[in-house]
Amino acid sequence: MGVSTRTRFWILVCIVAISGFSQGMLLPLIAIIFEQQGVSSAMNGFHATGIYIGILIASPLMEAPLRRFGYKPMIIAGGLVVGLSLLAFPLWQSFWFWFVLRLLIGIGDNILHFSTQTWITSFSESHRRGRNIAVYGLFFSLGFAIGPAMSSLVAISPTLPFIVSGILTFITWGFVFLLRNEFPDHGGGESTSFFGTMKRFSQVWKYAWVAFLPPLSYGFLEASLHGNFPIYALRSGIETNAIAFILPAFSIGAIVFQLPLGMLSDKYGRHRILMSALFAGAICFIWAGSAGSSPLWLTAAFFTAGMATGSTFSLGISYMTDLLPKHLLPAGNIMCGVAFSLGSIGGPAIGGLIIEFFTEGFFYFISFLLVTIGLCLVAFSLKKKRVSVTS
Repeated sequence: MGVSTRTRFWILVCIVAISGFSQGMLLPLIAIIFEQQGVSSAMNGFHATGIYIGILIASPLMEAPLRRFGYKPMIIAGGLVVGLSLLAFPLWQSFWFWFVLRLLIGIGDNILHFSTQTWITSFSESHRRGRNIAVYGLFFSLGFAIGPAMSSLVAISPTLPFIVSGILTFITWGFVFLLRNEFPDHGGGESTSFFGTMKRFSQVWKYAWVAFLPPLSYGFLEASLHGNFPIYALRSGIETNAIAFILPAFSIGAIVFQLPLGMLSDKYGRHRILMSALFAGAICFIWAGSAGSSPLWLTAAFFTAGMATGSTFSLGISYMTDLLPKHLLPAGNIMCGVAFSLGSIGGPAIGGLIIEFFTEGFFYFISFLLVTIGLCLVAFSLKKKRVSVTS
């Protein structure tokens, strides 16, 4: 006997919150441990990309098993990989062993996100889709924001954060067994082979390419702000203790406005809200660039930028769902994840190059990126209107 749709939704949301929690814990925790061991910052940064590399490796291979086995077995498999990997960290403290574990967590987390996202978008009614995906994104952000607090447990025991996180993962994972398995729409019995998946990817790109740009921009923003802003701040003469409250302002702004933006997108349309958010975000980062070394103005700029652009990932998923038929949603959700990962990997690299040769241009490049994506949405909308008029 299955649970109600409402209960199923909240179980899936809690699963993604724990996933965000484990990711948010690992980034600073492993960085601190490696820094204390004298590992170089370059190698430390390379190690952090393990999760995103795992996501990219898994992405093209997930649609076929989802169509064959359904949502529930996929979520069970993803949770098992993440939980066991977290509990394996204390077994052997080695750079490359931990890198493999991070890679596995990236694969497991991608399975969890892909399966839960696709399931939620498939059963959400169109007038509540923006709200539901916003709640999904909100709980991931909350988990990600709480995760770093686990670093304090290192003072008790270096292995304790991994054990606590692994146990919490398995507790939440257990609720999945209460759900009745369902399968994605097959769209008339389409092929579940690898070549069938590639064909659906090309169809998804044709109809919804514009919806993958907001998740890409969010990946770029999140990774470059966390990875590059501390370097920018130190070179601009901002004190280290000021960075500690400037940087979280972006995440707090994103959390505060995630649900309102999702609900507004249900009422006024995903496309319109996304364009407004991207252009508003560009203005906020121009403000940040002109704020100089003022911690107060930078904090205010980061907070408002988070309010504007912190929902671009969840809004992008909702917009993609609006543009595609149900049988293409699994492929669409995979491509949203790939776009986010590419942005996350490219963000720190591009941001680092800009800071190296033109420190003042860091925030202005982010503004340029957001404006460019906003103009792509405008162009897509105009083209769609011309097609509808001629037909």
